[in-house]
Amino acid sequence: MIFERERLIRFSHCDPAAIVFFPRYFVMFNDLVEDWFDDGLRLGYAKVVGGRRIGLPTVSIHCEFQRPSRMGERVLLSLAVERLGRSSITLSVGCRHGEEERVRMRQVLVTQSLDSGRAVPIPDDIRAAIEAFQQGHP
Repeated sequence: MIFERERLIRFSHCDPAAIVFFPRYFVMFNDLVEDWFDDGLRLGYAKVVGGRRIGLPTVSIHCEFQRPSRMGERVLLSLAVERLGRSSITLSVGCRHGEEERVRMRQVLVTQSLDSGRAVPIPDDIRAAIEAFQQGHP
């Protein structure tokens, strides 16, 4: 199962050459994870992080930039779960414009107690929501 969101490339995303400044992709991809928790998993990212004090920091990231994205374009951001570990979630994240791949990223998130700062097992309800998403069930 893939979670997708269209995104308009704005002036604020771009460098003086009017192409996306590469760190801005990381912000867009983090926004995508938040949207996935809200709309794809129906858990509410703010409730998980702010209410339950479960952080989702990135502990590993590998990114390949294929082609530049330009101001004014509408791109499609996508997210799929590659692996669900004990306390980690490995995501395959991408950006494309039409059929042209722009960015490909592999990201590992870890569930962390914001109180202790330590990794914790993925809570049962979050694991169940991710497993349902992987199987194509809302």
